[in-house]
Amino acid sequence: MFKRDHMRICTVPQMFNETVVRYGERRCQWFKTGPTETSSLTYDEVGRIVKDLTGGLLSLGMAKQDRAAIMSYNCPEWLWADMSILCAGAVTVTIYPSLSANEMKYIINNSDAKFFYVRDEEGLDKVLSCIDEMPTLEKVIVFDNNCPLPDDSRFININALKELGRRYLHQNQYAYEKAWHNIEVWDLATIIYTSGTTGNPKGAMHTHQTFMSACQADNNNFANAGYMIDEQDVNLSFLPLSHSYERQCGQMISLNAGCTIAYAEKPQTVVADFQTFRPTWFCSVPRIFERIYMAIRDAASGTPEGKAAFEKALDIGLRVVDTRADEHGFVDMGFDVDMTAGLSEELLAEYKWADEAIFSKVRQILGGNFRVSFSASAGLPADLCKVFMAMGIRICEGYGLTETMNAVNFNDLRAVLPGSIGPTLYLSEERLAEDGELLVRGETVFMGYFKDPEATAEAFTEDGFFKTGDIAVLEANNYYRIIDRKKSIMVLDTGKNVPRAKVENKFSTARYIEQICVVGDDAKFVTAVVVPKYEYLIQVLASEGITFDNEKIVFVGEGVERVCVSVGEDFTNHPEVRKLIDEDIANANQELEGFEQIKKYHISKRRFLETLDEVTPTLKNKYRIIIKNFQEEIAALYKE
Repeated sequence: MFKRDHMRICTVPQMFNETVVRYGERRCQWFKTGPTETSSLTYDEVGRIVKDLTGGLLSLGMAKQDRAAIMSYNCPEWLWADMSILCAGAVTVTIYPSLSANEMKYIINNSDAKFFYVRDEEGLDKVLSCIDEMPTLEKVIVFDNNCPLPDDSRFININALKELGRRYLHQNQYAYEKAWHNIEVWDLATIIYTSGTTGNPKGAMHTHQTFMSACQADNNNFANAGYMIDEQDVNLSFLPLSHSYERQCGQMISLNAGCTIAYAEKPQTVVADFQTFRPTWFCSVPRIFERIYMAIRDAASGTPEGKAAFEKALDIGLRVVDTRADEHGFVDMGFDVDMTAGLSEELLAEYKWADEAIFSKVRQILGGNFRVSFSASAGLPADLCKVFMAMGIRICEGYGLTETMNAVNFNDLRAVLPGSIGPTLYLSEERLAEDGELLVRGETVFMGYFKDPEATAEAFTEDGFFKTGDIAVLEANNYYRIIDRKKSIMVLDTGKNVPRAKVENKFSTARYIEQICVVGDDAKFVTAVVVPKYEYLIQVLASEGITFDNEKIVFVGEGVERVCVSVGEDFTNHPEVRKLIDEDIANANQELEGFEQIKKYHISKRRFLETLDEVTPTLKNKYRIIIKNFQEEIAALYKE
């Protein structure tokens, strides 16, 4: 394995181009070309594509520090676009493809973007709907070469841009090298807009230095845990590249290491994609881990015997985790650790049965080559972390935000504390404010918000610590635990504080509840809007002869992507549905203080949807929007 000195104090283009030289013949990108067919590109091939695209951008007049946006779901072209922008010395602006035309327009105009990469006809139509309201745009580049373009010189497809680049670089032989060599580590590299749960989104500015410092901090943590990602690894990419987490922790770490980036079709197909690409690692968020667990549990529970065996095995596994935990709850999940060491003969025999009968098959669902996954973006419930530990699946929880270029905390695999975010990472320092807010300062913290000096000033303390907005407590061994977002802690009319995250995390392994939004600000007690697992409940109740009005049940997608998004009142009002939801609510309430318990709830006829701005692209609830959209149903819960 090559030493990675090229990662230290360098620009992203320097890292990328040196990786191409080091790992040229190794596979860089791996992707589906059909239901069962895949294709791949080597680092040499990707390097050539990026060079041609960069030449194309330079030929169109792209100048150093110009802004260029990308709006696309994850695909190989996303990486090409990002690297071509950065290698030209420009600044990448990321836009979630799920955003509305108005939100897209705001980001383009606020960033003064001149160039815009979009994926396909859907993205192109969104641009065309307001093209005259985005005066700075000079060129729109479409990834899909088969997409019909308007008769307008501002629009071009990616193949045409590559051809422009080849011709330009033939005439200007060293233009590519000159462009990326001219970049300084303190130059602006990217503007990443926050999701904007209140008001317009703010653009967090990051330099090449903060990008590469984040990679350095992550790799230092991996090395300490005895695991360095290298050219033998396969990373499955499915979280949005528009988010800093997947882009830096997934894409940049992979590029730096020379490993393969495999592209899932969609987050909804991730379980099937495990079988196709057999990844060794991936980045994820708690909601995806919940879905993976539910898929595993449901697959094992197809029969009463299977359900009983799975629950027995899980109980054994959890007892093993508890046995291996030290007095503070830390569990060694290092790669050289024997899960059975120190167990009694009886528990050892039970665990061997559980592993052979159940857990080994679960690990095969992840592709068979899986080694470790990273969880961030929201708190990973301790119970869910322990469930995966019990099955011999390593999840390393960390913590960070867009403004900190992701992880400033990470659990050490040799000492995982379930429910915590781990200690402060190399290159960062942290402290708690008087009210418990976590404050961060270090090499990965952003420059500020683009064109917003007031918000920037408000975001920092006088001595330069960034205010994360998260309330935390310090645990043993300098590990931190996040309680909740400062603005998400509900205050009942009794003055009692109720952390939403604490209540909602109790449902991470719930059998019948898919989504939940807890309510209680200025109220006498806590209530909730509950979204059941529609498909699962329909299946379970059908086995008991209970059916529902099919005309009211709406599915979207096909095959493994087929998801029920709404049902009729005959479903939500059915006593058997309420009985099963009651079970999940009661189980959660048993682990909560009396004033934290959910006293009443409303069963929703539809999911919380990203298209309605109710969840973020990383699947976190937008409470203000959900509460507004369900205000009548919530009000009814508080009527006498």
